[in-house]
Amino acid sequence: MSSFVYVARETVTGREIRNSVEAANEQAAISALLNRNLLVISIQEKLAKKGRTGGGNVVLGDLVLFTRQLATMIDAGLAMVQSLQGLAEQTSNKAMRDVIRDVCSRVEAGDSFGEALAKHPKVFNRLYVAMVCAGEKGGLLSEILARLATYLENAARLRKKVKSAMMYPTTVTVVAIGITIFLMVKVIPVFGSIYSSFGGKLPGPTLFLMNLSEFMQKYILLMLITGAAGVYGWLHFIKTKAGRLFWDSRRIKLPIFGPIAHKICLARFTRTLASLIRSGVPILEVLQIVTQTVGNVVMEKAIADAASDIERGEGISAALGKHPVFPPMIIRMVSAGEQTGKIDNMLERISNFLDEEIETTLSGLTTLIEPILIVFLGVVIGGMVICMFLPIFKLSELVNPPGH
Repeated sequence: MSSFVYVARETVTGREIRNSVEAANEQAAISALLNRNLLVISIQEKLAKKGRTGGGNVVLGDLVLFTRQLATMIDAGLAMVQSLQGLAEQTSNKAMRDVIRDVCSRVEAGDSFGEALAKHPKVFNRLYVAMVCAGEKGGLLSEILARLATYLENAARLRKKVKSAMMYPTTVTVVAIGITIFLMVKVIPVFGSIYSSFGGKLPGPTLFLMNLSEFMQKYILLMLITGAAGVYGWLHFIKTKAGRLFWDSRRIKLPIFGPIAHKICLARFTRTLASLIRSGVPILEVLQIVTQTVGNVVMEKAIADAASDIERGEGISAALGKHPVFPPMIIRMVSAGEQTGKIDNMLERISNFLDEEIETTLSGLTTLIEPILIVFLGVVIGGMVICMFLPIFKLSELVNPPGH
């Protein structure tokens, strides 16, 4: 399929439009434009840019807004092409606008909406495409898009809560480290030179701090490079298969933060599962998609094993219950949903319950971290100040050492 750049004029308003359209050939492109009530002034084929269908840098907020607005427009009875054209014109994000225009061109050329979205996997993941395809088959596209928008909004809200909870302690820790390095490298050496000029014996804590300061002055650059290399190496390691397995198997067992990370993965799993089942996606395909969205290798492996058991005829709760990564409470609620035939509602309740627990835990953690950081800063900074002022209490001994 080729891409054509055109200049056309609207037959109703006479407004000139410059855009691009994809079609099998030039005649097909002209026909598609005529169907949109556009009078073609000029048209020419252009070479497709490498990676054009790969998507762009689209933030989650833009995707949520696009999905919600498209659901509203389709529910109001507007045609898909007309809706996409309107959204492309009002979208401020250039990457998102280009993606919408490309999707619109593909739909005009005869692709289904789901097929057109699948050409942009960086923007529309497999979950998104699967739900849209299920909505098109069932004739419930507007309803499915509304559910998708709600799902994405919940995911964005949870991500924002986690980031907000971690922002304060991270900022304070970085500032504390910066202040400590400044004191050790710039301030303490001044005190050290003053005390050394007296020639007396310094208290042990003060002497230790001055030796540590001298060491940092000599090797601060090497320490910073080593620290940066260590962080880079760790980030690179956890991107490998072995690194992901190592980190994912341990981070859900960490004290304090482990239960939060575990609940976030479980909430993502149950919400995604509920959305796909409610949209009419086959259960085996559902589980394949969920393994790509849950965000934890250990849980992904457990879901894949459960999918194999379900394929052999086991129930969802029985298959998931074999893996300790899924708590008994979730297994019992899933089992109850299977028995009542409302497993999607039960999974949604579980995800809402987990979201509330995560929010409560994060709020409590934020409240607890604040005094801990204050105590930490007081001990570190205050300890350094006390160590440096200890010799002042014995100033007479420093100025006039015994035996002199």
